[in-house]
Amino acid sequence: MNKLGYSLAVAAVAVAASCAQAQPLVATRYADFDRYVLALSWQTGFCQSLHADNRSEPDECRLLKEQEDKTHFLTVHGLWPSLPKSIAARGVDDRRWMRYGCAARPVPNMPEARASRKCDAEETGLSLEMAAKLNDVMPGAGGNSCLERYEYAKHGVCFGFDPDAWFGTMVRMNHEVKASELGRFIASHYGQRISRSDFNAALEKAWGKNAVKSLALRCDGNPAWLTEIQLTIKASAVNAPLNKTSFVPQPHPGNCGSEFILDAVGY
Repeated sequence: MNKLGYSLAVAAVAVAASCAQAQPLVATRYADFDRYVLALSWQTGFCQSLHADNRSEPDECRLLKEQEDKTHFLTVHGLWPSLPKSIAARGVDDRRWMRYGCAARPVPNMPEARASRKCDAEETGLSLEMAAKLNDVMPGAGGNSCLERYEYAKHGVCFGFDPDAWFGTMVRMNHEVKASELGRFIASHYGQRISRSDFNAALEKAWGKNAVKSLALRCDGNPAWLTEIQLTIKASAVNAPLNKTSFVPQPHPGNCGSEFILDAVGY
């Protein structure tokens, strides 16, 4: 993509970001947590890993097509609040919280959402307008995959999040990452083997060293395909555009090694 084309693409995602979220994200219950994890999937790597392991591939993988804008494949997985102090005080630890989320016992003690049966989770109550925006960046939403129902049941409903605000925040942040220096790096290295140090350098150009410290990368397979990017964000910063003060260091950088593949469409 030439500079003009990339500039137009960045402008387009910026406009989309400005329209994605109509209201701030506010927890009305268990609000005493300090961070979120924004989880973004590298869709082609995720689909490649399923194919390589002979696992069942969802429709969004089987129907995956090439796109001119390569940041299109940077999709939304979720936005996960950390363990609230009020829930930890009842004996819930981080391990249980990560596994069960809103279904943790003794609190919040809500119905468990199972990854293998996502469509059994309750409907989210998303507006049609927000559902359309989410479908553009979360390929597993709706249809036979129901990722948005699973995510809301596990990570959103117990906080009393307005579903439009919660998913709208994910949509906005996804567009901001795509329009950043990291998005430019991803677009220009599509289908290539890249180094983690170069990936980190692009992220640092976008939002500074704290953003790099907040990063966890997930890879799968041999050779290693990038499957997920996780950024840890201050709870107090979630309603502002991503900037150098948005990020919180986290101790687990993920399982990607010094090099990994930014996989392209196809097997």
